[in-house]
Amino acid sequence: MSPDIEAIAEQVFVALADPSRRAILAALASGGPATATDLADRLPITRQAIAKHLALLAEAGLVTPEPGERRRVRYRLRSAPMQVAQQFLAALARDWDGRLDALKEHLGP
Repeated sequence: MSPDIEAIAEQVFVALADPSRRAILAALASGGPATATDLADRLPITRQAIAKHLALLAEAGLVTPEPGERRRVRYRLRSAPMQVAQQFLAALARDWDGRLDALKEHLGP
């Protein structure tokens, strides 16, 4: 597996480990692009905490900041890094399944 894929997957898993960040991603997925203030109105998280979480999510590539009117930044969900993480997990599953099949064959009926 490529080091790039592993690095992207690691960033995604770190970002998804926090329930507040998962809530922010879910809010963006259901409601579309939003500012930190918009998200604070919808979630039980302060705007300052949301801004910190959005910075980490942006670093992981899961959201993209877009300049809006009056210097307000809207964040848009990006699915590409999650797809890379899914590919990483699928490759691990294939390897694991192959080993389990070999073990079953070795142990017999």
